[in-house]
Amino acid sequence: MRVRRESGFTLVELLIVVSIIMIIAAMAVPNFMRARLAANEASAVSSCRTLNTAELTYFVFYQRGYTSTLAQLGPPASGPATAVAADLIDVILAGGQKSGYVFNYTPLGPASGPYNNYSLQANPAVLDGTGTRYFYTDPSGVIRLNAGGAAGPSSSALH
Repeated sequence: MRVRRESGFTLVELLIVVSIIMIIAAMAVPNFMRARLAANEASAVSSCRTLNTAELTYFVFYQRGYTSTLAQLGPPASGPATAVAADLIDVILAGGQKSGYVFNYTPLGPASGPYNNYSLQANPAVLDGTGTRYFYTDPSGVIRLNAGGAAGPSSSALH
């Protein structure tokens, strides 16, 4: 008689493979999280540059000063671009939040406008979850950062 032998993996072999996979995952996840934070911060800086360019374009094209809200830089619901919806930035950025950062726009000048200045802060939506640094910009076009809290005019400039 022939003895038929079952083929397959033993429980010990499966446990070793699962353990190796868990060790690799434990090393990879923190690196992935750091990469995601860096990508969110790079996106926030890029969005600040985009908003500075859009504000300058709005200022020159419409000759009304700067906008009163970020939504004015966004696309119109229908029809051509106007001073109310200039179609200079995408709808997501016009909503004030993108890639884990919240953009706080404040027009400065006379209460009723036209606004001759503005400040823009980019703050992480979840500190240490979506970003670790805060960014600030104004019509000067210089983007400043502060790793410890909300950035403002006196924060260090990015180069």
